[in-house]
Amino acid sequence: MKFLKIVALSLSLIWGGAQAQNLSIATGGTGGVYYPMGGGLASVLSSKVPGMTATAEVTGGSVDNLNLVGSGKPYVGFSMADAAKDAEAGQGKFKGRPIDLSTLLVLYPNLMHVVTVESTGIKSMKDLKGKRVSTGSPGSATEVMAFRLLEAAGLDKDKDVQRERLGAAESVNAMKDRKIDAFFWVGGLPTSAVTDLANSPGMTIVMVDNADEVAAMNKKYGNLYFKAVIPKTTYKGMAKDNQAAGVANILVVNAKMPDDEAYKIVKAVFDNKIDLVRTHKEYINVTLENQKQSSSPVQYHPGALKYLKEKNINVN
Repeated sequence: MKFLKIVALSLSLIWGGAQAQNLSIATGGTGGVYYPMGGGLASVLSSKVPGMTATAEVTGGSVDNLNLVGSGKPYVGFSMADAAKDAEAGQGKFKGRPIDLSTLLVLYPNLMHVVTVESTGIKSMKDLKGKRVSTGSPGSATEVMAFRLLEAAGLDKDKDVQRERLGAAESVNAMKDRKIDAFFWVGGLPTSAVTDLANSPGMTIVMVDNADEVAAMNKKYGNLYFKAVIPKTTYKGMAKDNQAAGVANILVVNAKMPDDEAYKIVKAVFDNKIDLVRTHKEYINVTLENQKQSSSPVQYHPGALKYLKEKNINVN
């Protein structure tokens, strides 16, 4: 009888474990902003939500994350709005493979860094012609936006630049080794890899203005981009405020995620915001007000909408 009770208890534990919500948080490269934010989110979900365990994964960025969310496995993904729109529509890098997505939250604005150093003589987008330029790692939304920005500036990504495909940290190392002349990176402020370059001896950082390209990008790709400013105090050595193109970051999941799970994730973010801000200050920008003026091209998950409705937030 005792043996049977032990077997029954073991089976109940196994069954209970099967009901646990094990999530993976798809982030980005270690030199960017998604990675520390994803680590913070995983920690909060694991420690504050009963029955939920989450781990953060290093990825190539938005495109990789969207594909992981589309795999049907339990992923929460960080993504730029433009890449998510392409994924839902089955366009661009997702041609013929639409992904059934839902938004959990609008996070913070991603700003396009076009980074070089004084010794290259590059001062404008036009000056990139003929130069060795990294346009972001494969599987990143940096690459998506960099291509659109080059196009809007009248440059051919295949003919007018010698293109490398490096993440933020790899781009900075290549800049230090004089292997590239400039790189694109779209991220939050500050991005640790760019801070590293700005603080490197013998390097004076130059941030190339790129906000003028926003109008042409929106005309072709929809109203996804906006003009923004990277203040000159963001990175050491900046001579002036940088006029940059911006795009919203969103947290996405597979549309089939259970409503209660989506609700718990959104609730946990707002209930534990102070803890999250300690992991990266961009969490300050995750506000209920930003959900009201939603800049996500992907509809909200019903579970997220339930939480927002409880807080009297009606998403536009």
